[in-house]
Amino acid sequence: MPDPEHDQPETPPTTEHKSGFVSFVGRPNAGKSTLTNALVGSKVVITSSKPQTTRTVVRGIVHRPDAQLILVDTPGLHRPRTLLGERLNDLVKTTLGEVDVVAVCLPANEKIGPGDRFIIAEMAKVKRTIKVAIATKTDLATGEQIGEHLLDIQKAGAGAGIEWAEIVPVSAKAGDQVSLLEDLLVGLLPDGPQLYPDGDLSDAPEEAIVAELIREAALEGVRDELPHSIAVVVEEMGLREGRDADRPLLDIHANLYVERDSQKGIMIGHKGARLRDVGKAARLQIEALLGTPVYLDLHIKIAKDWQRDPRQLRKLGF
Repeated sequence: MPDPEHDQPETPPTTEHKSGFVSFVGRPNAGKSTLTNALVGSKVVITSSKPQTTRTVVRGIVHRPDAQLILVDTPGLHRPRTLLGERLNDLVKTTLGEVDVVAVCLPANEKIGPGDRFIIAEMAKVKRTIKVAIATKTDLATGEQIGEHLLDIQKAGAGAGIEWAEIVPVSAKAGDQVSLLEDLLVGLLPDGPQLYPDGDLSDAPEEAIVAELIREAALEGVRDELPHSIAVVVEEMGLREGRDADRPLLDIHANLYVERDSQKGIMIGHKGARLRDVGKAARLQIEALLGTPVYLDLHIKIAKDWQRDPRQLRKLGF
């Protein structure tokens, strides 16, 4: 009689294999996206010096012979001020009930503040999930600051009724303790088969990742009021017909939405210079990710006050 366990090609019968989902949560700009990219070893989520840049839940996939670690990068949890903010918070809370481990990211170069305590209190409500604390950005803190920060994390967890499974200091930028963190997270996963094929780095559609890369390029160097106001929709994406197989060209037509005329002016820049820079930076990132030459056609459109308008939010994919 066939044994189903021995019919799994990915899992050798002699070694146990683990697989599961880990969600990074934290205040906006706590280093969640940079950490996801460092663990996956490739850029699957956008990073920016501007807070609150992540909007979609992107799963980065870490492949190992003994495990598959699926990282769920969520938007920063915060007290919402707009309908978009409320939808993002709902998305985070739904995600947390469905993962194996929640890892709270707390930057080591900043004191634990009201925003962090709000998140830790929210985590305490997610009863069955294993909770880990990560002291991120240790490259920006002294040894003394890091030691104090780790004690503060312990106290903040205890105050909310959380017993951390692990507290780990990490610098994703410098690569410090990233592989140790990976080992610890894998150790907390349940036994399970490989869930995604070898080579897959994310289960987000390519269009979604391309839209995020365009938005990242658009966010660089704009004024502080713009990050929340930018949304990108890829309208069309496909290989250009009639070209030789060894000379492919990927055509991408995308719209970049802002909320007001004045923002459109900022994004276009003097004689279109800023939009050209955004297009070039995005195209290079997309080509590096997909390994194909790209023709990027980028237009700026106005969706008035879209963050507060349910109809516009739906149209833009929220």
